[in-house]
Amino acid sequence: MKIAINGAGIAGTTLAYWLREFGHKVLLIEKAPRPRTGGYLLDLWGLGYDVAEKMGLLSRLQELQYHVEELRLVDRHGRECGGYSADVLLRLTHDRLMALARSDIAATIYGLLDGKIETIFGDGIAAIEDDGSRVTLNFDHAPPREVDLVIGADGLHSRVRELMFGPEARFEFPLGCHVAAFEVKDYRPRDEHVAVIYGAPGKYISRFPIRDDKTLFFLLFRDEYLSGGIPANGLGRKSVLTRVFADSGWECSQILASLDDVDDVYFDSVSQIRMNHWTRGRTALVGDAAACPSLIAGEGAGLAMAEAYVLAGEIHQSHGDHGVAFACYEERMKPFLARKQRLAAKLVSSFVPKTAFGVTARNFATRLMRLPVFPEILMGRYLRDDIELPGY
Repeated sequence: MKIAINGAGIAGTTLAYWLREFGHKVLLIEKAPRPRTGGYLLDLWGLGYDVAEKMGLLSRLQELQYHVEELRLVDRHGRECGGYSADVLLRLTHDRLMALARSDIAATIYGLLDGKIETIFGDGIAAIEDDGSRVTLNFDHAPPREVDLVIGADGLHSRVRELMFGPEARFEFPLGCHVAAFEVKDYRPRDEHVAVIYGAPGKYISRFPIRDDKTLFFLLFRDEYLSGGIPANGLGRKSVLTRVFADSGWECSQILASLDDVDDVYFDSVSQIRMNHWTRGRTALVGDAAACPSLIAGEGAGLAMAEAYVLAGEIHQSHGDHGVAFACYEERMKPFLARKQRLAAKLVSSFVPKTAFGVTARNFATRLMRLPVFPEILMGRYLRDDIELPGY
């Protein structure tokens, strides 16, 4: 079949890889003018790690990974008040965990596809017309195209989902906070291989050293600190962060001052996407477009890879019957993703406790992670994937 995928991120490129492996003709569409760079760090483990292994990507991803040795929590004066060795997480995942930049994963997968599939960069889908036997795609710039299936792999703010299922507001479940991330060159202090984390009531900020002497900052704050919607431009985003984190202690003043030299600030709500169905007619959703567990869940990329693998496998096994394929895809993955979403929603209070007592309790819990038994009690359920991937 001719299958169009909207979105060249991790979900879209993984799906394109497996569909091509199964003999389908893929059209990959990406609104950005080129493969994206940058992006925050994430941990790849569980089902996502398994899919990467099936794709032969582990050696390359291991070259690109960041070696995290410690998660260190500090108080407003910079004194250590909690944290644990990253070896704890490696033990819980049986050494099958890597810290990677989101764009490095997507670029590595796209490298398997470049020149082997048709890709349209710098364009978006304007309309989808499904007549029951074929799908016509109308673009913002390119002429219309006919395909057999269209897959939305275009993230939390999916255009395909909006066109085929309705407005985002029908499916978005905000978890009560917003997130920002940005990179700063030559920031000091710099603690190699250490994620340094500071928390105040309703606020969270971390820094981690990345390549080329850059530092990646990751910030969370409760919605009550934000008046109005998400700022549309970098200047507005910087203004919000300055207002929220000013006088918060630790290195916040220094970090906010470094924003003057930052061009790109990622800023979004921390939300989940919850839907009764991920498919309609000849359209399906995958990854965050279908069931975003939220950025703080930490496993969104791996879950997207697993969904993409299963969707491609079910299309392959259905011998062209997309209705059967879509039904089997949802039956296999929806209950699992629903459980993951429920667990992820519970993490908000760990990242951004509302009170000073909550911050103290969270810091104490991280110290318990240094002791036997407690890592499994506190984190085991979050790191465990309770289904197995089928072989296709």
